Amino acid sequence: MHPPSLDFRNANSLWASVVAEVLVRSGVGTVVVSPGSRSTPLAFAFARHPGLEAIPILDERSASFFALGLAKRDLRPVVLLCTSGTAGAHYYPAVIEAHEAGIPLIVITADRPPEMRACASGQTIDQQRLFGSFVSFFHELAVPEVSLKLLGYLRQTIVQSVERTLFPFRGPVHLNAPFRDPLVPSDDGGIADRFASQVDWEKFFDHIQAPLPVLSVSEIPAFPSEVHGLIVAGPVLTSDPAAYAAAVAEISRKLGWPVLADGLSPARNHGGIPFLVTRYDAVLRSPKAAESLRPEFVLCLGEWPTSKVLRAFIEASGAPVFFVTDRPDSRDALHGATRRIVAPVATLAQGLPETLSPNGYQRLWSIHEERTLRALDIRLAAEDRLVEPKAAWLLGRKLPAKTLVSVANSMPIRDVEFLWPANDRGLRVLFNRGANGIDGTLSTALGVAHEGGSAVLLTGDLAFLHDSNGLLAGKRLKGSLTVVLINNHGGGIFEHLPVAQFDPIFEEFFATPQEVNFGTLCAAHGVEHVAISDWLHFESLIATLPERGIRVLEIRTDRKVDAAWRKEAFSSAST
Repeated sequence: MHPPSLDFRNANSLWASVVAEVLVRSGVGTVVVSPGSRSTPLAFAFARHPGLEAIPILDERSASFFALGLAKRDLRPVVLLCTSGTAGAHYYPAVIEAHEAGIPLIVITADRPPEMRACASGQTIDQQRLFGSFVSFFHELAVPEVSLKLLGYLRQTIVQSVERTLFPFRGPVHLNAPFRDPLVPSDDGGIADRFASQVDWEKFFDHIQAPLPVLSVSEIPAFPSEVHGLIVAGPVLTSDPAAYAAAVAEISRKLGWPVLADGLSPARNHGGIPFLVTRYDAVLRSPKAAESLRPEFVLCLGEWPTSKVLRAFIEASGAPVFFVTDRPDSRDALHGATRRIVAPVATLAQGLPETLSPNGYQRLWSIHEERTLRALDIRLAAEDRLVEPKAAWLLGRKLPAKTLVSVANSMPIRDVEFLWPANDRGLRVLFNRGANGIDGTLSTALGVAHEGGSAVLLTGDLAFLHDSNGLLAGKRLKGSLTVVLINNHGGGIFEHLPVAQFDPIFEEFFATPQEVNFGTLCAAHGVEHVAISDWLHFESLIATLPERGIRVLEIRTDRKVDAAWRKEAFSSAST
C-alpha cells in the first residue's frame, strides 16, 4: 500500500509527490504557486494533494507577500513555489521581511539541471544562495532519480527544511529544485511504477510529524523591589494573542509596574492589564512630564515600539534594560545597558516571584494617561474634517470583535500607535515591521484575510499603489478584505521630517504626489470602491464587514493639514 497522493508515472512525478506528502505530514497545509514551466512537477504534486491548498497567483512579488501574510497570521510554515530564472528574484523583498520578522516560509525555486547552466540556456540564472544571509537554511536538491536512497535523502531534507523555519528561531528557508525533462507527468514505461511496488511506503513516511517547539530559557532575574520600573510591550506576532496579553497582565501584576503598550502589541486589544498606558508618545512630549516619569528599570517585551519619543525617553533615562525575546539575534537598536532574557513571555510570567511594592509610580503614569487620553478623545470626537489620524482612532473603536487588522507602514502604523484605543474586543493587529517597508502591503493583507474571516487593511495611497497588482489575487480570496485607503496624494510621513522644508525638491522627490483615480483602478479589477463622504458614513461601513471579496473605502485627506493636526493635537494634549 502507498499514500494515494504518490504519483509513479516518472521520476519527476514521484520525486515531487514525495515532497508534497512529506510537507503535509510535517504540518504544512498551504502552498502559493507562481505559474511557470520548470516548476511543473511540483505544481502538479501540490495541486493534486488533498492535504494541501494550492493557490496560484500570477505576480511573483504579490504571491510572496500573500504567502507571508498566511504564515504571519498562523505562524505556521507556508510554501512558495516558482519557476527558474528571475522569478525567484521577485520573492526577495518578502524573504527579507520574513527573515527580519521571524516568519516561517519555505521558498522553492525550480531550476534547470546543472548541465544546462552557464551556457546561455533560456530562463536560467545562478540561483545558488539567491537570498544570501536572509534565509536560515539553503540547499540545492539532487536531480530526481528513481532510487530509494535518494528518496530517503529527499524526505529527510524536506523534514529538516520545515524544522528550520521554526527552530532555533522562525524564518525562511530556500530550496533550489532542478528538474530534467519531461516536466509533465508522462508515463516512463512503468519504471517508477515497478520500483514503487517494492517499497513499504507507510514505513517510509510513518516517523514524520509536525515539529514540536524546543524553548531556550535563560535564568529569570530577580527584579529589585520598590523601584520605578516600566514594562514596554512592543510589537509582537503570536498565534495566541489573548494568552500573550494575559501573560503581560500577570507580569504587570506581580511587579506592580505600568505597561506602555504599542498599538501593535496584543496588550492593547485585550482587557485585564493593570496600569495600562497607551498615550505615552503624547505624554512624553512634555519635558516636565518626562522628567517626573524617568524609570529606574525597563522591561521590554517583544520589540521596541515605533515611537521615537519613547525611545529617546528610555535612552536618556540610562535605566538598565531587560529585553525579553525568543530570538537569538540582537533586537535592541538602542544599544543600552541591556540584558537579554531568552524566554517566552508566558514563562517569564510564571517564573516571577510576587514582588509587588506599590510606590506611586504607576499611579503617576495613570494620571498623565487619563488626562492625555481625555484631551485627545475630546478633540477626535469633535473633529468633522476628514483628517487622517481619526481613521485609526475610529477603527479601534468601531470594528467588530476579533477582526484581523493589517496596518501599513509609514503614517498608518504611527497613527495606530498614537491613537488606537485600549479595548477588550480581541482585535488582532498584524504588520510588516521586519524591514519596515511598504513592499507587498496589499498582498500581505490578502494572505492574512484568506480563510481568516472578515479582515481590514489600513494603508496609505503610495503603499497601496506600490502593490496594486495584489488586486489580481482577489478572485482567490476566501473571506473578505476591507481596505481603508488614506489618499493624501503622496507620502504623508515625509511632512513630519526636516526635508519637508526644502521645496520644490521635497514635493517632487519625497512627497511624490500622485493623481490616480482609485475608483477606476478598482473597477478594472472588479473591486468595490466607496468614496467616504464623512465620518458617520465611514463608521457605518466599518461597523459591519462583508463576508467575501475586496472592498476599498477611500478617505481623501490633505497631508499638510494632517501633519499640522498631529503636531498641534499632541502638543496641546501633553501640556
